[in-house]
Amino acid sequence: MILVTGATGTTGSEVVRQLAARGAKVRALTRDPDRARMPAGVETVRGDYADQDSLAAAMAGVTAAYVLCPPGPGAAHDRAMVAAARAAGVRRLVKLSAIGIDDPDTGPTLAWHGEGERLVRESGAEWTVLRPSSFASNTLAWAEAVRRGEPVPNMTADGPSGVIDPRDIAEVAVRALLEAGHAGRTYTLTGPAAITVPDQVAVLAEVLGRPLTARTLTLDETRDFLRTAYGIAESGLEGVLTGVAYLRDGHNATVTEDVPEVLGRPARTFKEWAEDHKEAFGTS
Repeated sequence: MILVTGATGTTGSEVVRQLAARGAKVRALTRDPDRARMPAGVETVRGDYADQDSLAAAMAGVTAAYVLCPPGPGAAHDRAMVAAARAAGVRRLVKLSAIGIDDPDTGPTLAWHGEGERLVRESGAEWTVLRPSSFASNTLAWAEAVRRGEPVPNMTADGPSGVIDPRDIAEVAVRALLEAGHAGRTYTLTGPAAITVPDQVAVLAEVLGRPLTARTLTLDETRDFLRTAYGIAESGLEGVLTGVAYLRDGHNATVTEDVPEVLGRPARTFKEWAEDHKEAFGTS
Protein backbone atom coordinates (compact mmCIF):
# COMPACT_ATOMS: atom_id res chain seq x y z
CA MET A 1 0.00 0.00 0.00
CA ILE A 2 1.31 3.43 -0.97
CA LEU A 3 0.05 6.51 0.84
CA VAL A 4 -0.07 9.78 -1.09
CA THR A 5 -0.35 12.98 0.92
CA GLY A 6 -1.57 16.15 -0.76
CA ALA A 7 -3.57 13.76 -2.94
CA THR A 8 -5.78 16.45 -4.46
CA GLY A 9 -2.92 18.85 -5.21
CA THR A 10 -0.83 19.52 -8.30
CA THR A 11 1.70 16.71 -7.92
CA GLY A 12 -0.16 14.51 -5.45
CA SER A 13 -3.17 14.02 -7.73
CA GLU A 14 -0.85 13.07 -10.58
CA VAL A 15 1.09 10.64 -8.37
CA VAL A 16 -2.22 9.00 -7.45
CA ARG A 17 -3.27 8.78 -11.11
CA GLN A 18 0.02 7.29 -12.29
CA LEU A 19 0.21 4.78 -9.44
CA ALA A 20 -3.35 3.65 -10.08
CA ALA A 21 -2.61 3.31 -13.80
CA ARG A 22 0.25 0.98 -12.91
CA GLY A 23 -2.00 -1.17 -10.75
CA ALA A 24 -0.49 -0.17 -7.43
CA LYS A 25 -2.52 -0.19 -4.23
CA VAL A 26 -3.02 3.49 -3.41
CA ARG A 27 -4.38 5.30 -0.38
CA ALA A 28 -5.09 9.00 -0.89
CA LEU A 29 -4.88 11.28 2.15
CA THR A 30 -7.11 14.35 2.14
CA ARG A 31 -8.87 16.55 4.68
CA ASP A 32 -12.22 16.04 2.93
CA PRO A 33 -12.63 12.59 1.34
CA ASP A 34 -16.23 13.32 0.32
CA ARG A 35 -15.08 16.04 -2.10
CA ALA A 36 -12.09 14.15 -3.50
CA ARG A 37 -12.40 12.64 -6.97
CA MET A 38 -10.02 9.70 -7.29
CA PRO A 39 -9.44 6.98 -9.90
CA ALA A 40 -11.28 3.71 -9.49
CA GLY A 41 -9.72 1.44 -6.89
CA VAL A 42 -8.01 4.20 -4.91
CA GLU A 43 -8.80 4.22 -1.20
CA THR A 44 -9.50 7.70 0.13
CA VAL A 45 -8.97 8.48 3.82
CA ARG A 46 -9.33 11.55 5.97
CA GLY A 47 -6.20 12.94 7.54
CA ASP A 48 -5.05 16.14 9.16
CA TYR A 49 -1.51 16.94 10.23
CA ALA A 50 -2.86 18.35 13.48
CA ASP A 51 -4.62 15.05 14.27
CA GLN A 52 -1.99 12.39 14.92
CA ASP A 53 -4.63 9.67 15.33
CA SER A 54 -5.86 10.29 11.80
CA LEU A 55 -2.31 10.02 10.48
CA ALA A 56 -1.74 6.80 12.39
CA ALA A 57 -4.85 5.30 10.82
CA ALA A 58 -3.80 6.49 7.36
CA MET A 59 -0.34 4.92 7.75
CA ALA A 60 -1.60 1.52 8.91
CA GLY A 61 -0.32 -1.17 6.54
CA VAL A 62 1.50 1.33 4.32
CA THR A 63 4.86 0.33 2.80
CA ALA A 64 5.77 3.62 1.09
CA ALA A 65 4.56 7.23 1.30
CA TYR A 66 4.75 10.39 -0.78
CA VAL A 67 5.31 13.20 1.69
CA LEU A 68 4.70 16.87 1.05
CA CYS A 69 3.72 19.85 3.14
CA PRO A 70 1.83 23.01 2.24
CA PRO A 71 3.72 26.28 1.79
CA GLY A 72 4.58 28.03 5.01
CA PRO A 73 7.21 28.30 7.71
CA GLY A 74 8.23 25.44 9.93
CA ALA A 75 8.26 21.67 9.51
CA ALA A 76 5.31 20.71 11.71
CA HIS A 77 3.58 18.92 8.86
CA ASP A 78 6.64 16.86 7.93
CA ARG A 79 7.35 16.16 11.59
CA ALA A 80 3.86 14.76 12.16
CA MET A 81 3.94 12.67 8.99
CA VAL A 82 7.39 11.22 9.62
CA ALA A 83 6.45 10.35 13.21
CA ALA A 84 3.37 8.49 11.98
CA ALA A 85 5.40 6.71 9.29
CA ARG A 86 8.05 5.64 11.79
CA ALA A 87 5.43 4.31 14.21
CA ALA A 88 3.76 2.33 11.42
CA GLY A 89 7.03 0.87 10.14
CA VAL A 90 6.78 2.47 6.69
CA ARG A 91 9.83 1.35 4.74
CA ARG A 92 10.14 4.05 2.05
CA LEU A 93 9.53 7.81 2.02
CA VAL A 94 9.65 10.16 -0.96
CA LYS A 95 9.76 13.81 0.10
CA LEU A 96 8.71 16.68 -2.18
CA SER A 97 11.03 19.57 -1.43
CA ALA A 98 12.13 22.51 -3.62
CA ILE A 99 15.10 23.63 -5.66
CA GLY A 100 17.48 26.06 -3.98
CA ILE A 101 16.58 25.31 -0.37
CA ASP A 102 20.26 25.12 0.59
CA ASP A 103 20.84 28.66 -0.72
CA PRO A 104 19.99 31.27 1.93
CA ASP A 105 19.23 33.83 -0.78
CA THR A 106 16.01 31.99 -1.63
CA GLY A 107 14.53 33.31 1.61
CA PRO A 108 12.50 31.78 4.44
CA THR A 109 9.60 30.53 2.33
CA LEU A 110 11.69 27.65 0.97
CA ALA A 111 14.00 27.20 3.96
CA TRP A 112 11.42 25.20 5.91
CA HIS A 113 11.92 22.34 3.46
CA GLY A 114 15.44 21.86 4.81
CA GLU A 115 14.14 20.74 8.18
CA GLY A 116 11.61 18.50 6.47
CA GLU A 117 14.38 16.89 4.43
CA ARG A 118 16.40 16.28 7.61
CA LEU A 119 13.44 14.60 9.30
CA VAL A 120 12.91 12.28 6.33
CA ARG A 121 16.62 11.41 6.10
CA GLU A 122 16.70 10.56 9.82
CA SER A 123 13.43 8.62 9.76
CA GLY A 124 15.04 5.18 9.55
CA ALA A 125 13.23 4.50 6.27
CA GLU A 126 14.66 4.44 2.77
CA TRP A 127 14.32 8.01 1.53
CA THR A 128 14.38 9.97 -1.69
CA VAL A 129 14.20 13.77 -1.87
CA LEU A 130 12.80 15.59 -4.90
CA ARG A 131 13.78 19.24 -5.45
CA PRO A 132 11.78 20.54 -8.42
CA SER A 133 12.25 23.88 -10.12
CA SER A 134 9.35 26.20 -11.04
CA PHE A 135 6.18 24.36 -12.05
CA ALA A 136 4.87 24.91 -15.57
CA SER A 137 1.42 24.92 -14.01
CA ASN A 138 2.23 28.16 -12.17
CA THR A 139 1.35 29.88 -15.44
CA LEU A 140 -2.30 29.00 -14.88
CA ALA A 141 -2.31 32.14 -12.73
CA TRP A 142 -2.13 34.02 -16.05
CA ALA A 143 -5.28 32.42 -17.44
CA GLU A 144 -7.66 35.23 -16.58
CA ALA A 145 -5.41 37.87 -18.14
CA VAL A 146 -4.95 35.74 -21.27
CA ARG A 147 -8.68 35.17 -21.67
CA ARG A 148 -9.27 38.92 -21.37
CA GLY A 149 -6.55 39.73 -23.89
CA GLU A 150 -4.51 41.57 -21.28
CA PRO A 151 -0.70 41.44 -20.86
CA VAL A 152 0.54 38.52 -18.79
CA PRO A 153 1.78 39.65 -15.34
CA ASN A 154 5.54 39.11 -15.09
CA MET A 155 7.02 39.10 -11.59
CA THR A 156 10.48 37.88 -12.56
CA ALA A 157 11.48 40.11 -15.51
CA ASP A 158 14.10 38.26 -17.61
CA GLY A 159 15.18 35.79 -14.95
CA PRO A 160 15.19 32.26 -16.41
CA SER A 161 14.07 29.10 -14.58
CA GLY A 162 14.31 25.42 -15.42
CA VAL A 163 10.52 25.19 -15.68
CA ILE A 164 9.26 21.63 -15.20
CA ASP A 165 6.02 19.87 -16.09
CA PRO A 166 4.48 18.58 -12.80
CA ARG A 167 3.72 15.30 -14.56
CA ASP A 168 7.47 14.67 -14.73
CA ILE A 169 7.83 15.36 -11.01
CA ALA A 170 5.06 12.87 -10.33
CA GLU A 171 6.58 10.25 -12.61
CA VAL A 172 9.94 10.50 -10.83
CA ALA A 173 8.10 10.19 -7.51
CA VAL A 174 6.28 7.08 -8.73
CA ARG A 175 9.55 5.47 -9.80
CA ALA A 176 11.07 6.23 -6.38
CA LEU A 177 8.01 4.84 -4.59
CA LEU A 178 7.88 1.61 -6.59
CA GLU A 179 11.43 0.81 -7.67
CA ALA A 180 14.76 0.07 -6.05
CA GLY A 181 17.80 2.21 -6.78
CA HIS A 182 16.57 5.59 -5.58
CA ALA A 183 17.25 5.30 -1.85
CA GLY A 184 19.50 8.02 -0.48
CA ARG A 185 19.19 10.14 -3.62
CA THR A 186 18.35 13.84 -3.85
CA TYR A 187 17.09 14.69 -7.32
CA THR A 188 17.02 18.26 -8.61
CA LEU A 189 14.21 18.16 -11.15
CA THR A 190 14.06 20.65 -14.03
CA GLY A 191 12.76 20.94 -17.52
CA PRO A 192 15.10 20.67 -20.51
CA ALA A 193 15.90 24.40 -20.68
CA ALA A 194 15.98 27.53 -18.55
CA ILE A 195 13.30 29.88 -19.85
CA THR A 196 12.01 33.31 -18.86
CA VAL A 197 8.43 34.48 -18.46
CA PRO A 198 8.61 36.25 -21.87
CA ASP A 199 9.84 32.93 -23.33
CA GLN A 200 6.84 31.14 -21.84
CA VAL A 201 4.45 33.82 -23.07
CA ALA A 202 5.85 33.46 -26.60
CA VAL A 203 5.33 29.69 -26.47
CA LEU A 204 1.81 30.10 -25.16
CA ALA A 205 1.02 32.60 -27.92
CA GLU A 206 2.19 30.07 -30.51
CA VAL A 207 0.13 27.31 -28.97
CA LEU A 208 -3.02 29.45 -28.69
CA GLY A 209 -2.55 31.01 -32.11
CA ARG A 210 -2.93 34.61 -30.99
CA PRO A 211 -0.58 37.39 -29.90
CA LEU A 212 0.29 37.69 -26.22
CA THR A 213 2.50 40.11 -24.35
CA ALA A 214 4.03 40.26 -20.89
CA ARG A 215 4.21 43.24 -18.55
CA THR A 216 6.82 43.39 -15.79
CA LEU A 217 5.15 44.22 -12.50
CA THR A 218 6.31 46.81 -10.01
CA LEU A 219 6.94 45.74 -6.42
CA ASP A 220 3.48 46.88 -5.30
CA GLU A 221 1.85 45.16 -8.27
CA THR A 222 3.77 41.98 -7.46
CA ARG A 223 2.45 42.09 -3.90
CA ASP A 224 -1.11 42.44 -5.17
CA PHE A 225 -0.68 39.64 -7.69
CA LEU A 226 0.69 37.28 -5.03
CA ARG A 227 -2.29 38.05 -2.82
CA THR A 228 -4.95 37.64 -5.49
CA ALA A 229 -3.57 34.97 -7.82
CA TYR A 230 -1.79 32.76 -5.28
CA GLY A 231 -3.62 33.61 -2.06
CA ILE A 232 -0.42 34.50 -0.21
CA ALA A 233 -1.23 35.85 3.25
CA GLU A 234 0.14 39.21 4.30
CA SER A 235 2.34 37.54 6.92
CA GLY A 236 4.13 35.52 4.25
CA LEU A 237 4.54 38.14 1.55
CA GLU A 238 8.03 39.34 2.42
CA GLY A 239 9.43 35.85 2.36
CA VAL A 240 7.81 35.11 -0.98
CA LEU A 241 9.10 38.39 -2.40
CA THR A 242 12.63 37.32 -1.45
CA GLY A 243 12.12 34.18 -3.51
CA VAL A 244 10.72 36.20 -6.41
CA ALA A 245 13.82 38.42 -6.35
CA TYR A 246 15.97 35.27 -6.43
CA LEU A 247 14.25 34.20 -9.64
CA ARG A 248 14.28 37.69 -11.15
CA ASP A 249 18.03 37.99 -10.58
CA GLY A 250 18.72 34.84 -12.60
CA HIS A 251 19.68 32.48 -9.77
CA ASN A 252 17.22 29.76 -10.79
CA ALA A 253 18.65 29.05 -14.23
CA THR A 254 19.76 25.55 -13.18
CA VAL A 255 19.06 22.71 -15.61
CA THR A 256 19.90 19.13 -14.66
CA GLU A 257 19.76 15.69 -16.24
CA ASP A 258 18.03 14.08 -13.25
CA VAL A 259 14.66 13.67 -14.99
CA PRO A 260 16.19 11.94 -18.04
CA GLU A 261 18.36 9.82 -15.74
CA VAL A 262 15.39 8.51 -13.79
CA LEU A 263 12.81 8.29 -16.57
CA GLY A 264 15.01 7.29 -19.49
CA ARG A 265 13.59 10.03 -21.70
CA PRO A 266 13.91 13.82 -22.00
CA ALA A 267 12.00 16.04 -19.64
CA ARG A 268 8.84 17.49 -21.17
CA THR A 269 9.16 20.99 -22.61
CA PHE A 270 7.00 23.93 -21.59
CA LYS A 271 5.43 23.77 -25.04
CA GLU A 272 4.28 20.20 -24.40
CA TRP A 273 2.68 21.29 -21.14
CA ALA A 274 1.03 24.28 -22.84
CA GLU A 275 -0.37 22.12 -25.66
CA ASP A 276 -1.97 19.81 -23.12
CA HIS A 277 -3.48 22.65 -21.04
CA LYS A 278 -4.38 25.26 -23.64
CA GLU A 279 -8.10 24.99 -22.87
CA ALA A 280 -7.44 26.60 -19.49
CA PHE A 281 -6.40 29.80 -21.30
CA GLY A 282 -9.42 29.96 -23.59
CA THR A 283 -9.59 29.39 -27.32
CA SER A 284 -9.01 31.88 -30.07
